[in-house]
Amino acid sequence: MTKTDEIEDTSAPLIEHLAELRTRLIHCVVAFLVGMIICFTVATPIFNFLTNPLCEVLTERGQDCGLIFISPQEGFFVAIKVSLLGGFILAFPYIGMQMWRFVAPGLYKSEKNAFLPFMLASPFMFLLGASFAFYVVTPLAYDFFLGFQQFGAEGEAVADGATAAPLSVVFQGSAQEYLNLTIKFIVAFGLCFQLPVLLTLMGKAGLVSAEGLGAVRKYAVVGILVLAAIVTPPDVITQIILFVVVYGLYEISIFLVARVERKREEQLRAEGYYDDEEAEADEDLMREFEDDK
Repeated sequence: MTKTDEIEDTSAPLIEHLAELRTRLIHCVVAFLVGMIICFTVATPIFNFLTNPLCEVLTERGQDCGLIFISPQEGFFVAIKVSLLGGFILAFPYIGMQMWRFVAPGLYKSEKNAFLPFMLASPFMFLLGASFAFYVVTPLAYDFFLGFQQFGAEGEAVADGATAAPLSVVFQGSAQEYLNLTIKFIVAFGLCFQLPVLLTLMGKAGLVSAEGLGAVRKYAVVGILVLAAIVTPPDVITQIILFVVVYGLYEISIFLVARVERKREEQLRAEGYYDDEEAEADEDLMREFEDDK
């Protein structure tokens, strides 16, 4: 076999993988476009559903739920953004299946059994985080923001002092700005709820440990506070909610990683790779070393 034949033999599998990857990506793009077109035809009902948190807050304050377009093309861009979000959600199961079908042939059976639960848990946790943001966080945030309006009990203008002219400060929101903020909430919390999935997967791969995650807990607190300040509007209530939720997920991740480590240790012990006597001897040496210090 010549050197040229060896190069061709080694390059053929790579070309096949790239061709398959291209096919999978084309299928994903087509699925996304189909989902986007479907959502575009029903963009108005979807947008009306997304306005429920705002409308509930306005109704409690005795106001009409009205959003405005501040430019002629804003309605079209609102429909496009709704279609992008809805199309991705509709196509995500199919996209995940294509990803799995591309990766699965290169995995052992044990690796497939380990990786598949995370593939199923990821979209579930994203939907859980998005639902939490939409039904819990978003109404609280809009209630806080709309508390800075200024008008009388019957909607009339009010005067600040004896000589001040009557003034009315009432919310007249842009539909596009409202949609941008709502999507930001949904995506931010959906991604934050991926934390247990990511850390548990890294723990199963041996990249992180429960002891290591516990040791950097104080740094995680600072990082979560910074994250809450970046991805949420500047109100304390929303930031506290995000911090509590994400920190709770971090603690859950430590528990899940520790559980993965225990199962790995039990498997190694059952297969004879883990020696309890050697482990105890190592622990005794560590204790003696700490006592000498």
